[in-house]
Amino acid sequence: MKKLIVAPFVALALAHPSVAAAPQFQTAAPIAYMEDLSSGAVLFSRDADRRMPPASLAKMMTVYVAFDMIKKGELKLDQMMTVRPETWAKWHGPAAGSTMFLSSGESVSVANLLYGIVTLSGNDACIVLAEGISGSEEAFTERMNRKAAELGLKDSHFGTANGWPDNGVTYVTAHDLAELAAATITNYPALYKQFYSKRDFTWGKTMGGNAITQANRDPLLGRVAGADGLKTGHTEEAGYGFVGSAEQGGRRLVMVVAGLTGFNQRSEESVRFMEWGFRAWQSKPIVAKGRKVETAAVQLGDSSSVGLVAPKALTVTLPAGTSPNLTAKVVYDGPIKAPIKAGQHIADLVVTTSDGLQQRMPLVAEKDVALAGFFGRAWAGLTGFFG
Repeated sequence: MKKLIVAPFVALALAHPSVAAAPQFQTAAPIAYMEDLSSGAVLFSRDADRRMPPASLAKMMTVYVAFDMIKKGELKLDQMMTVRPETWAKWHGPAAGSTMFLSSGESVSVANLLYGIVTLSGNDACIVLAEGISGSEEAFTERMNRKAAELGLKDSHFGTANGWPDNGVTYVTAHDLAELAAATITNYPALYKQFYSKRDFTWGKTMGGNAITQANRDPLLGRVAGADGLKTGHTEEAGYGFVGSAEQGGRRLVMVVAGLTGFNQRSEESVRFMEWGFRAWQSKPIVAKGRKVETAAVQLGDSSSVGLVAPKALTVTLPAGTSPNLTAKVVYDGPIKAPIKAGQHIADLVVTTSDGLQQRMPLVAEKDVALAGFFGRAWAGLTGFFG
C-alpha cells in the first residue's frame, strides 16, 4: 500500500530573513485569481472557486481539445472542414454574437478556424470545428468534459463549444480557468505561441467585397511586456471576463478576472492586475536545474531507489524586496512502483513561506528504472509481506 512520504529539505536558509505580509491589491473584479507558474505560488485569489458562466472563455477548452488532437496526430492544421448551411444559418448576423464571418458551404482549414476562435472569438468557427471533429456539437462537448476531467477541473462543465448561454449547463471557476491556461501553455507551447498572440486576423468579406479584419480583444497585447494570451469573454449573464498570461525575466503569470461591468473596465483592471503581479512580487532561485534534491524508494524495480531532480531551475515567489524564512519538504506517494522513465514527474518540492503559504514545484526521476525480473519481483513481494 502506498503512503505519503515526506522528507525535509533544509538547503533553503536565506541570509538576513525579513518578515513581510503579502502585497495587497484592490480590484473591482468580484472574481479574480493570479498564479505564478514558475513557482506554483498563488499571488491573489478572490472567490476563485465560485462556479460561473464562462461566456467565450469556454473556447479555451475547445482550443485545448484541438491542440491535444493535433499533437497526437489525430487532427491536422491543414485539414479542411465545411460550413454546414444549418450551422451558418444559426451562427451569422448580429444575434450570433462575435463571428469569423464564415460563409455557408465554405471550406476552411483547422488552422484558420483556430485563428477565428482565438483571435476573433468566432462563435461560428467554434461550432464548425466541433462538428468537423466529432460530427455534432453535443459529441464534441463530451470530449471537452472528458478532457476537463483528465486535467482535474472539478468545478467545470461544458454544454456548448463556444460558451453560448445555456441556462447554467456550462460553468467554470477562475481557478479551473487558470489551470486550463497553464496546461495549454505547458503542454502545447508551440501551438500556444502560434495561435494565442496574433494581434488581428482577416477573414470574410463585406457586402461591398472588402476583406474584414478584426483585432484581438486581448487587453494585455501591446500594453504589458511579455503578454501572449489568452482569451476574453462577455455575455450579459457573465459580465466581462478575461484569462491572461505574460512572461517576464523567466517568470510566467496567469491571471483571471470575471464579472466586470464594462469593456474598458476589463481592459484597465487586467493591465493593472498583471503589472502588479510582476512589480509587487519577485522570484528567488532555490534549486538549480538538474540538481538532485532527494532519493525515493522504488518498488519492483531493477534499482531500489531513484534520484529526484529539478526538471528546471526552481524558484520561490516572494514579496518584492524581502527575504523571509523558508521551509521545504519533498513529498511523494511511495514507495514508487517501477517502471519509471527518466524525467517522469514523481514527487514535489513543497516550500512554505513565513506567512504559511505553500508553493509546490515538480521533481522528476533522475534515470530510468526498469521492472525487475521475476526473482527480483518475487523477493520484493516476500520482503513486503514480512515487513
